[in-house]
Amino acid sequence: MDLRKLKTLIDLVSESNISELEITEADGKVRIVKSEPAGAVMAPTAHMLQMPAPAAAPMAPAAAPVAAAPVVPVETGHVVKSPMVGTFYRSSSPGGKAFVEVGSAVKEGEPICIIEAMKIMNEIESDTTGTVTKILCENGQAVEFGQPLFIVE
Repeated sequence: MDLRKLKTLIDLVSESNISELEITEADGKVRIVKSEPAGAVMAPTAHMLQMPAPAAAPMAPAAAPVAAAPVVPVETGHVVKSPMVGTFYRSSSPGGKAFVEVGSAVKEGEPICIIEAMKIMNEIESDTTGTVTKILCENGQAVEFGQPLFIVE
């Protein structure tokens, strides 16, 4: 992979809400991991420029924070995850009534929140029927693809 393409990928990751990007091509594999919000420096990516055999070394340090991150307890129930990157909103308008609250009964296909992506408001529907037991995101919070939003039992 040439350096211009790698620089473009690093810039895209640093400007987006993505925390990690991995690309595999015929000429190698690149993994870019965004540092914590406190710093925008992409220092770990310098080691990722190497070909597949040496790339195994940078992946080991990335596994350490994951192993140290079981701060979030394992939730029971069905996890409703974000289908896209964007901004999470609990209601359809600022100051409006939230779609769901803890204890709300939801049916499959019922709107439960909105995720704004590229100035488009996308209604997110429940993919299961049950009762909302936990709301895992704050109103106005940036969310990632696959990030847990709600626990429904």
